[in-house]
Amino acid sequence: MSTVIVDYESGNLHSAAKAFQRMAAEVGAGPVTVTSDPDVVRRADRIVLPGDGAFPACRAQLFDHSGLFEAIEERVISRAAPFLGICIGMQMLATTGLEYTETQGFDWIAGTVARIAPADRALKVPHMGWNDLVIDHPHPVFDGISTGDHAYFVHSYHMQVADPAHLLAHVDYAGPVTAIVGRDNILGMQFHPEKSQSTGLRLIGNFLRWRP
Repeated sequence: MSTVIVDYESGNLHSAAKAFQRMAAEVGAGPVTVTSDPDVVRRADRIVLPGDGAFPACRAQLFDHSGLFEAIEERVISRAAPFLGICIGMQMLATTGLEYTETQGFDWIAGTVARIAPADRALKVPHMGWNDLVIDHPHPVFDGISTGDHAYFVHSYHMQVADPAHLLAHVDYAGPVTAIVGRDNILGMQFHPEKSQSTGLRLIGNFLRWRP
């Protein structure tokens, strides 16, 4: 078994690579490789797509790497490899992003990425720091995870899913903010599991063991 973390120059991947490598060793999930090589992506058993920054810039950066998205799509959609999008990597799963300008997403999970709008105007955007997960639908990735466990967020936009069944977990920030989405072999986490201490490591380990 092998896992690739896709490198399309969207941020520092050092902490993510270390967290995934640590948990892969613990659960016996095989090697974890950081790569921008489409051929390596096509051979991977699992794919992780991170992303930091703005939705339009990250999407453009990904598509600037010739053949990379096509390799991801072939492996995930055509051949059903488990996939995890993190932060902007999760947002790109949506149909459309509304950050700065309307931008087409992958449309793997129908929905729109819109700005967070807390009912309490005293709350700042971006939503930054620790917040309690609220589990909406059961999923193998939640093995050992409960409502109230903490995750670390840094974001101003979140995905509003078209189908409520695809919302696996949210947090409360004077209104619901999407935390985890998923369908079939696809998962997305708005927060950074590699920065979310024991909860994040547990989620990573569960993803690496997951067989959709």
